Amino acid sequence: MSKTPSPCIDVCKFKREGHCIGCSMTKTQKSLFKQLKKDKHREAFVEMLVGQQSLMGKYRHWKPKYLRKCLKKKVKPIAAVRDVA
Repeated sequence: MSKTPSPCIDVCKFKREGHCIGCSMTKTQKSLFKQLKKDKHREAFVEMLVGQQSLMGKYRHWKPKYLRKCLKKKVKPIAAVRDVA
């Protein structure tokens, strides 16, 4: 089974005070995620990002796209993503 995929959904427009309008990551966070090798660290990062999206708002489009990405890569999404309202 593959590692937890990047939360990036290929929008990459940093217009919300330095946060991507697609996934809410900053450029620094994108670089950090790429450095994470252990799956538990990647899962924790995605969980943190879900919380960040909740606080910032306007990221409801992210969940279905990320779930589709996980399905394509045959990775079970973490509970924080599956349970997002």
